[in-house]
Amino acid sequence: MQSARSVPSSRLTSPLGITASLIGWFVLVEIVSGILQGYYVPLFSDIVAHLGVHDSDVNWFEAAQLLLSALVVPILAKLGDMYGHKKILLIAAILTAGASWWLAFAGSFWSFLIAWALQGFYVVWLPLEVALIFERGRRQNRGVSTTRRAAGLLVVGLQAGAIIGALAAGRIFAATNENLPLTLIVPAIAVSLVAIVIWIGVPESEPVRGRRLDTGGFVILAFALLLVTSALTFLRLNGPGFVWTWLLLAAGVAVFWWFVRFELRQSDPAIDIRVLKRPEMWPVQATAALIGISLLGAQGPLSTYAGTDTSLGYGLGLDATSRSNIIGVYLVSLIVGAIIFAVLSRRGNPRVILIGASALVGIGYALFLPFHLELWQVLLNLSIAGLGSGALVGALPAAAAAAAPRGQTGISSALTNTTKTIGGTFASAIFGVVLAAGAGTLVSETAASLGGYLAVWSICAAGGFLAAVLLFFVPKVAFSDSQPTVPAAN
Repeated sequence: MQSARSVPSSRLTSPLGITASLIGWFVLVEIVSGILQGYYVPLFSDIVAHLGVHDSDVNWFEAAQLLLSALVVPILAKLGDMYGHKKILLIAAILTAGASWWLAFAGSFWSFLIAWALQGFYVVWLPLEVALIFERGRRQNRGVSTTRRAAGLLVVGLQAGAIIGALAAGRIFAATNENLPLTLIVPAIAVSLVAIVIWIGVPESEPVRGRRLDTGGFVILAFALLLVTSALTFLRLNGPGFVWTWLLLAAGVAVFWWFVRFELRQSDPAIDIRVLKRPEMWPVQATAALIGISLLGAQGPLSTYAGTDTSLGYGLGLDATSRSNIIGVYLVSLIVGAIIFAVLSRRGNPRVILIGASALVGIGYALFLPFHLELWQVLLNLSIAGLGSGALVGALPAAAAAAAPRGQTGISSALTNTTKTIGGTFASAIFGVVLAAGAGTLVSETAASLGGYLAVWSICAAGGFLAAVLLFFVPKVAFSDSQPTVPAAN
């Protein structure tokens, strides 16, 4: 007869136990991650005034944080594979908490910029969580299905946190009598508490022993990313006529080629190029880059289009409050998409779900081409694209973890974030050039041309449709629990 002690133990190790305990902790972590992403945006004007800088200097905050996240996320994810994902998740949370406290008391632009960049360590939270869930579920041979369902719930927490942060920031600022340092303490407290949650509530994964950190590979990768992101920053700030833009971009591509050649000679590479070449992996990473175009690059053009005066024959002419409501609708559609993904992943083919979600992104932005003059049209288009994007935000890290050999789940999941960031950075720079090309030729000297917006939406739609096509190259049986386990790289 089964002992009374064994029953609770079996429950704790069941997939339900994983969802009820580990996923619950991670949803809290992702809510805080969302708060960080939504809290500061409504306060940017007040931050600019507090620091005594120009509105355009806010662009440097985004550039610095994107650059740091692109550099450190692969390294931290690999360290998680080597030494335990919980350890690195906790370290990343502590570093993010320290940067958040620094932000609250930063009194100069450069101090705030450095702290803002360091806060970007939170970007590695989701890939490490996916790796922990996958490794936990793998012990019951349910790692893939458990991770898919959990990833959808994590995205719900992430987007809910972003909405909470955006709604709370202005209200807290008003309640503190517009005391900015006191207002900025709130997210610092939230991150500090979530670090305690990780320390107490999250179990450690089982690292693969005998691994080493390919320092040389990561140095080359960091150099390549630095060159490319610098080139894109110059493209956005100085336009395509600035010669250093193209010199830096060419140098970055050359260093990436050197990185690939270097990694192919390593026994335990920083990023296993052979794994990336697998048919179940490269379309996933390519999809992340393509979806990053609309997910990260198109939000600025959307906001400016919504605020464009309708007297020009296009635009919606909305004030700041109404524009924020549009973003709110988009975030809600991301949540709905993530929930639908979590439900469909129980029975649906994950490959088909990925293809369908990518197609929805393409359809949503393609509808902007004929339908963009009425508010309801914009909301409908964004909602369709948001459903697909919400599903993909959770699906892609989970798919990458499922396609990775044991011992590479963290780095593979993190690469979806890196490629998404690169795609979004490329798109942001190109969209800035496209929209600036028509400015000044109209009645308004600051408004972009309709042709510029049509180009932005066309590129976003093409990215979604191309991702859907590439995913057809994924084997039909990919991302299932029945797949044989691939050994870790030696």
